[in-house]
Amino acid sequence: ESNADRAGFLLLAPDSRDHTWDAVTGEFGPDVTFIDRALSATFSRCAVDARRIAVAGFSDGATYALALARSNGDLFSRGIAFSPGFLIPVTPHKLPRLFVSHGTADQILPIDRCGRPVVAALRQEGYRVRYREFDGGHEVPPAIATDAVLWFLDTAV
Repeated sequence: ESNADRAGFLLLAPDSRDHTWDAVTGEFGPDVTFIDRALSATFSRCAVDARRIAVAGFSDGATYALALARSNGDLFSRGIAFSPGFLIPVTPHKLPRLFVSHGTADQILPIDRCGRPVVAALRQEGYRVRYREFDGGHEVPPAIATDAVLWFLDTAV
């Protein structure tokens, strides 16, 4: 049973159209179009509380999720980023609340070059960030995933 099943929420998990998310290596494009279509299809089939929508991702997906949350704060009231690499420059729209985690032993996206500077920059820009460091590498430990879900459920009301 997943966190979504236990907590009673919907989870939409699109993938990138190429080897990584478009804006991670260039500009927003086919991935945003795909996500828009997936969200539209979901909204037409499911009862979605517009005040309780988050975007989340891991690694490049975390970098992308932060960009989507910051540029679409009217849609995404929350953003969850597990081990982001950097901040994609965007025109911010509103200030969604953010959850960021990063492993202290991450050798793919080292915490001192990625996680900590990302969080510092977000806070400097005025975002409310819940930041969780954990002993581990480039991963999302179950306890961190659970913390993110509980944070979302607690702050999404």
